[in-house]
Amino acid sequence: MVHVRDEGVFDAPIEKVWKYIQDMPNHQHQSTRLGPVLEQKGAALKIAGEVRSPDGKTWRKETYLMTLNPPLSFTLETLDGPMKGTKHTHSYTAQGDRTKVVVEGEFVNPSVDDANLRKGTLAYFEEVFSEDQASLRKYK
Repeated sequence: MVHVRDEGVFDAPIEKVWKYIQDMPNHQHQSTRLGPVLEQKGAALKIAGEVRSPDGKTWRKETYLMTLNPPLSFTLETLDGPMKGTKHTHSYTAQGDRTKVVVEGEFVNPSVDDANLRKGTLAYFEEVFSEDQASLRKYK
């Protein structure tokens, strides 16, 4: 298990960021596909997902529990698959027309050593942040 913390600033107000986060058909990434929602209990969503394998060609299925705390944060927990037990929180702070995001949590993958798990997690967050930043520029 590896503890990872990362942060960035989106060039969009918090209301727009939060609307985008909740828009699953439009909030997708090259290496992760979320949806559909399998079950909802209040602010907790059980979501089916797919993650691109390291080979870049195949996908593996995972299930997540996403707990929303709009517009301040959400927590995502992996319920099955090789990353089962991973849990991280994305916290948002309004900065005028910009929004700071801090991602922090514990990441699990028994088939990867801690150094590579940390490196891969940070690379994933860099990729996702860049994709979200570009999507937010076009998002209405």
